[in-house]
Amino acid sequence: MKTDAASLAPWWRGRRGEWYVLAQAGLFLLLALGPRTASWLPAWPDALRAASPVVGAALMVAGGLWIVTGAAGLGRSLTALPHPKDGGTLVDTGPFAFVRHPMYCGGIWAAVGWALCTRSLLCLAYAAVLAVFFDVKATREERWLSAAFPGYAAYQARVRKLIPFVY
Repeated sequence: MKTDAASLAPWWRGRRGEWYVLAQAGLFLLLALGPRTASWLPAWPDALRAASPVVGAALMVAGGLWIVTGAAGLGRSLTALPHPKDGGTLVDTGPFAFVRHPMYCGGIWAAVGWALCTRSLLCLAYAAVLAVFFDVKATREERWLSAAFPGYAAYQARVRKLIPFVY
């Protein structure tokens, strides 16, 4: 098994993306436990009041499915870090045939779903920040994936990054 310098570096140097994982955890905590409203924000629109929890729950379920199927699809290549595992393989089947980062996609959908369920404009803003964060994290991860897997450029050309068929 090949071991690279990034694998041997102390975790706090972040050579395998450890800081991304910590920032991601912080964003999810903010989304789940942070303030949901502020006095200067408008109230949740009445027209959306009844439908938003239903749509939000559906998005949370769909997001959870993307996360679970993405993790299962990676199998032994699954790692919490954005740096690919030594000896890992490029997966382009299952949910990875529709989006290059299905677990990030699922996280975005679940975050938007949570904002709709809680009827919180502030949580919707947190979800937007999380989406931008996942885009930045995925961009860094893809540099590592391109270096690790010769076929990654062709995969990038045919499959969307975060939102199936869109982006």
